[in-house]
Amino acid sequence: MQKLLYGVAALIVLLIVIGFALPRSHDVQVSIEIDAHPATVFALLNDFRRHALWSPLVDSDPNVRMLFSGNDKGVGATMSWDGAVVGSGTQTIVESQPYDRIRIVMNPGEPGEAESRFDLAAGTGTTIVSWRFDADYGMNIAARYFASILGRIVAREYASGLANLKELAESLPSADFGDAEIEHMTVEAIDIAYLSTTSRPEAAAVSDALGDAYFQVLNFIDEHGLQVAGAPLSITRTFSGAELVFDAAIPVGGVTDATPRDATSVKIGRTYAGPVIRIKHVGSYRTLSDTHRRISAYLAAHGIERNGATWESYVTDPGDVPEEDLLTYIYYPVKPI
Repeated sequence: MQKLLYGVAALIVLLIVIGFALPRSHDVQVSIEIDAHPATVFALLNDFRRHALWSPLVDSDPNVRMLFSGNDKGVGATMSWDGAVVGSGTQTIVESQPYDRIRIVMNPGEPGEAESRFDLAAGTGTTIVSWRFDADYGMNIAARYFASILGRIVAREYASGLANLKELAESLPSADFGDAEIEHMTVEAIDIAYLSTTSRPEAAAVSDALGDAYFQVLNFIDEHGLQVAGAPLSITRTFSGAELVFDAAIPVGGVTDATPRDATSVKIGRTYAGPVIRIKHVGSYRTLSDTHRRISAYLAAHGIERNGATWESYVTDPGDVPEEDLLTYIYYPVKPI
């Protein structure tokens, strides 16, 4: 019996010695190339609510429960999960460098703390994403023994997640909004005099239609003693592909009960009030459609829903500034996030 005890003790000591000889840290890295712009991919990584669309947690445990706290996205955003298969845990974004890197701490402050990191590199119209897992097991000998097994599991799960991410990102509108000046704000309603009109969806045709409509609106403003109170607007109502229906509008002041509000042509109305995103467009009106495509890509990547008719505000007068310096703000009403 004594020899047996000595043997067991020797085995335990040997296992401990071997355990301390094993690496205390372990890292896994998988990569994929996605046919989408870095801004789109980054948006899907920087918001844990978007993770739910591609995360391997959902593949492994469809009934996993996810809870979100802290900031909506970026540094301070936190997600906790609890599932019968994947267990429970918490992760928090601690570094967020737009279109370049996101670093996440998993189970912060607990014995199982680890780090997950996404590195993004721009390809030729694509994004190369590397997903890395780093864990320091410290004095946990058992964890050191199981590190290689855990590494294989993590690599498999990360590869599955990146494949889901690729499929999702490539299904979204393809336009690069990375350098767009986009703001989230809330706007108040204002009085406008407007005329509904139609046009072919071509820059020259729209410009002619707006010019004719603004002429009638200005005549209405003069006739009824109103004052111009802002830059001209174009509010898109419907777009069938062959015909664009929009309101040519001018903000006005001085509206009274005596002001006609429902005339046969020019009418008095109020603009939308509520949350919007606003994007700044500098340059020719002919390239406004490109900026609209960038907004569509931005909304899709961030999971933001539209909430009404879009409009353009023509801040500068084409007769006063060169075409390349024309300033237009584009507004998209959106639902609260």
